[in-house]
Amino acid sequence: MCYEVASSIVEAMSTVTASSRTRSQSPAPAGPRARIDWRLRFAALSLIWGFSFLLIKVGTEGYAPFQVTLGRLLFGTAILVAAMAVKRERLPRGARLWGHMAVAAFLLNALPFSLFAYSELTIPSTLAGICNATSPLWGMALSLVALSEDRPSRVRVAGLGLGFLGVLTVLGAWQGFHGLDAKGTAMALLASLSYPVGWIYVRRTLAGTGNSHLSMTGGQLLLATVQLAVVTPLFTSAPEGFPLVPLLAVAALGALGTGLAVLIQYGLVAEVGPTTAQMVTYFIPVIATAAGVTLLGESLRWTTPVGAVIVLAGAALTQVRSRKG
Repeated sequence: MCYEVASSIVEAMSTVTASSRTRSQSPAPAGPRARIDWRLRFAALSLIWGFSFLLIKVGTEGYAPFQVTLGRLLFGTAILVAAMAVKRERLPRGARLWGHMAVAAFLLNALPFSLFAYSELTIPSTLAGICNATSPLWGMALSLVALSEDRPSRVRVAGLGLGFLGVLTVLGAWQGFHGLDAKGTAMALLASLSYPVGWIYVRRTLAGTGNSHLSMTGGQLLLATVQLAVVTPLFTSAPEGFPLVPLLAVAALGALGTGLAVLIQYGLVAEVGPTTAQMVTYFIPVIATAAGVTLLGESLRWTTPVGAVIVLAGAALTQVRSRKG
């Protein structure tokens, strides 16, 4: 899930959950205080999500992209189902609700996960990580059209323009995009676009359902897993073997990057708020770039880090909210 978008979704669902607890006859007892400082969990989340693009690249070296995505969802869903069992939470109910969740699962999980996996067949993991950082820019652009109540300030509009200038810098537009695979890059950018589209859909259809964020996300990942389980056999053949390193990469991608990371994100949003929690977005491309260059030996042109800094600066400006006096 996109990380800035995830914070917004969690904030909305957490508000609903908190309201329902307030209305209950006996308030839920306060849980034990977190033993791990939130800064350490923030750093862990940045590392987990930053390394996700490296894990995707390693996974696709042994398995088809759809198989990588299916494995990722299987391991991620298992973690959330286990967390639900520990907390004794049930999946949401209602056919209409599950219909909306199925669309959200496609837009926020099945589609972007698959697109990133396919994109990394032909582009470096460093570029995929930087493309992912454009999600706040797409979200800002879409909100101008889809969310009439979200009136942007001049600063946010300037951030939008700056961010897309950074994208052109990363791609080396003035050089005719020389040396880049257009199809793979387009897939990575489309994956990053899918996240804010899904967020807008969730905001319009699923906010205020009264279900906990854990049960909603657990159901969403379950539906995404079913979607990939149907699609994967249609477009891929069974692997002839199960190479260990790519398999471990897929397992880590799902269990850590899709399961555990979501739980950490929920805890951060609840403890320090979505504004601070979503700052993880700006560390992910840095870590993804460092991991790709040092561990995978991927080449790095000067336009990549310079453009990435411009993208992140623009994305940060799009998140600036005007003060109401």
